[in-house]
Amino acid sequence: MDKNDRISPAVIRRLPKYYRYLGELKKIGVNKTSSRELSEMTGFSASQIRQDLNNFGGFGQQGFGYDVEKLRTAIGKILGLDKKYRLIIIGAGNIGQAIANYTGFYEADYEVVALFDKNPKLIGLSMRNAVIKDIDGIEEFLGKEKIDIVVICTPKSVCQQIAEQVIKCGIKAIWNFAPKDLKMPEDVYVENVHLNESLFSLTYYYNKLNEEE
Repeated sequence: MDKNDRISPAVIRRLPKYYRYLGELKKIGVNKTSSRELSEMTGFSASQIRQDLNNFGGFGQQGFGYDVEKLRTAIGKILGLDKKYRLIIIGAGNIGQAIANYTGFYEADYEVVALFDKNPKLIGLSMRNAVIKDIDGIEEFLGKEKIDIVVICTPKSVCQQIAEQVIKCGIKAIWNFAPKDLKMPEDVYVENVHLNESLFSLTYYYNKLNEEE
């Protein structure tokens, strides 16, 4: 087992936030930072940040802090952001179209190759440089194209079926926006994104604040 396989998922989920804030520091010309300064930006404790980074060997020097560009590059490499990824979106409705237009894909090295849908009114239209194709041709497409990630934005009723269909074509990574957790083999990684769960958490804390007033 690779050392990184033993690292807590909670640590991995904090890394993108470090990466984002380091990018903001870089944009305003900041070259050096410290765990204390990163703590103020991210909301994580300075000791937590140092502990997280030490999982990968540590990148700072006591008394000197972190080189912003070097640390951001190193975290990007840990996350795999030094590579290019090709993805497709299945489901070209409102969510699928919004994701296709997400600027974060183009700031990093993710390419939306195509979208797929069954709606004949959508087939043939383009989202940025990606054409919406007929879902009936998905297996043939995956047989010809090297695709790294599949984004599922379909209704709940068909998302599991679609997921099973694409993994038979060799897909190992699925970003799922359908309102249902997918059941996949252990060698397939699924990131389930439930917008309602985030919204419901927000309303809980909103009501707690109102109770304290």
